[in-house]
Amino acid sequence: MKKIIAPSILAGDFGHFAEEARRAEQAGADWLHLDIMDGHFVPNISFGPGVTAAVKKNTSLPLDVHLMITHPQNYLEAFIKAGASSINVHIESEHSINETLGRIKKAGLRAGLAINPETPLERLSNIDWKLIDIMLCMTVHPGFGGQAFIEEVLPKVSELACRRETDKHPYDIEVDGGINNETARRSAQAGANVMVAGTSLFSQSDMKKAVAEMRKAIA
Repeated sequence: MKKIIAPSILAGDFGHFAEEARRAEQAGADWLHLDIMDGHFVPNISFGPGVTAAVKKNTSLPLDVHLMITHPQNYLEAFIKAGASSINVHIESEHSINETLGRIKKAGLRAGLAINPETPLERLSNIDWKLIDIMLCMTVHPGFGGQAFIEEVLPKVSELACRRETDKHPYDIEVDGGINNETARRSAQAGANVMVAGTSLFSQSDMKKAVAEMRKAIA
């Protein structure tokens, strides 16, 4: 699987999102990750489809939208219209998961399913895996940036990687939270191929160098 680095713009300068999006693209990022929080599913509020559309106008990078909201099915059309390339919804949210994933794919986007650190993989037993393009494993508790990487998620990543190999279904395995060069390396060793990194990339004055170093770490 191709290794992908997806800077999380939530860690960027909120007053200069356009410039931050361009900075990530010029640094050599593959995707741009957008965390959408509703203040209900998680105890924080970030931004919505309007900001997503504004970011879209300023980068050619695919926008990987992560809906940390209680009722994602009610907002799909808004984020599709805003220019999302992929939309990730949580298994813990209140919706018909297969129906939501199907709607995303029908719109021509890649469909992702996110799972929190404490949620067992057994919760995936009724999921139609043909609908999944991305499995997003949260490696922190969702809602706030700057948290420490949760080591206990790595076996979950490994199990998903084994299933991917067994099923011959080439979905991306994405990790999000506490990702730096070291945790990215360990996540890649476990089987993840998409690294969502916020603070460790956007805090660097030379983001191009930071992206190159992370790419080397996961090679």
